[in-house]
Amino acid sequence: MFNFSRNSRSIISNWWWTVDKVLLSLVTILLLIGVFLNFSASPAVANRIGADTFHFVKRQLFFIPIAYGLMVLLSMQNLKTIRRISIIGYISITFLMVLTLFVGENIKGATRWISIFGFSMQPSEFIKPFFAVVAAWLFDGQKRHQDFPGDTLSTGLYAFTILLLLSQPDVGMSIVVTLIWGFQFFLSGLSIVLVSLMALGGIILLVIAYFSFSHVHARVEQFLASGGELSYQVRKSLEAFQNGSIFGRGPGEGVVKMNIPDAHTDFIFAVAGEEFGLFLCLIIICIYAAIVIRAMIISMKDNNLFIILSASALSASFGLQAIINMASTMHLMPTKGMTLPFISYGGSSLLASAIGIGMLLAITRKNVNAEDKDETE
Repeated sequence: MFNFSRNSRSIISNWWWTVDKVLLSLVTILLLIGVFLNFSASPAVANRIGADTFHFVKRQLFFIPIAYGLMVLLSMQNLKTIRRISIIGYISITFLMVLTLFVGENIKGATRWISIFGFSMQPSEFIKPFFAVVAAWLFDGQKRHQDFPGDTLSTGLYAFTILLLLSQPDVGMSIVVTLIWGFQFFLSGLSIVLVSLMALGGIILLVIAYFSFSHVHARVEQFLASGGELSYQVRKSLEAFQNGSIFGRGPGEGVVKMNIPDAHTDFIFAVAGEEFGLFLCLIIICIYAAIVIRAMIISMKDNNLFIILSASALSASFGLQAIINMASTMHLMPTKGMTLPFISYGGSSLLASAIGIGMLLAITRKNVNAEDKDETE
């Protein structure tokens, strides 16, 4: 039996009394909502492609315990181990991203997927958490050691990552990584003048992407359209929210999943809106907001720049991905093939989210900074 006594020195007991249980509970609730919505949304998609009715449900249920176990395991680690895992993880994922360019599967004009041992994997999904922690470590190194070129190395790391993402191309993920890195740079002490110049540079890059990538151009044009000119999926998604109203049509009573090919992934929020109405949508939004805000508040309590930068970036990237998914579903921004963390179907998305939250839980544990100092000494 596990000993959860405060006096116990076991790893599990120490984790139990130091991990933020509110964050852990909120993430667990998201996972349960995801299972519930996948049971509702994915059977229709599976039947449409001629697969077993519960094909996607079974695959998701296979990945959930793996993802949850990985999240808990990572949350038990100290800061030094998290930094090492992030460096090794970043190197491994960049290798897979390069490999994807040569042997990856081309889907809708983008080469982002690679098959490993019979499973399709999207390496770019995993780049966010590892990049966030490594960049935070470099920024922190600049402040701790004057001779260490942390800012320069971080800039080089960012440029290399963006180059890989745009080679696929994955403009949406490039935007997320850019915002994460810019946010960290600002928190580490970047002047407002340079922040303004970076923002201007970002706008220029978006304009270049609009004219350089056909799929970006098409999605922006679809976003600016109205009425019958809207894309089929967005039009059906908006109809779903209208049909759902405040309390929804009821579990399993929605029709949007019958019409949208990505109802179980990119547009699962529309399924939630139609079957459970504004009520569940607001609950989901509040949970994401609570995770981000609580993680940032906890990180600010400890006077450790690495904790502040890494926790803020991990939570911001988590929340930003959720915002992009929900906003594109409601036609508040151009559509982007980005999943809703812990809710959408997808093994890569589920595992990547688990890694990010696992490291976030580890970084925000009580006394984690003291543990790191003890090991250093």
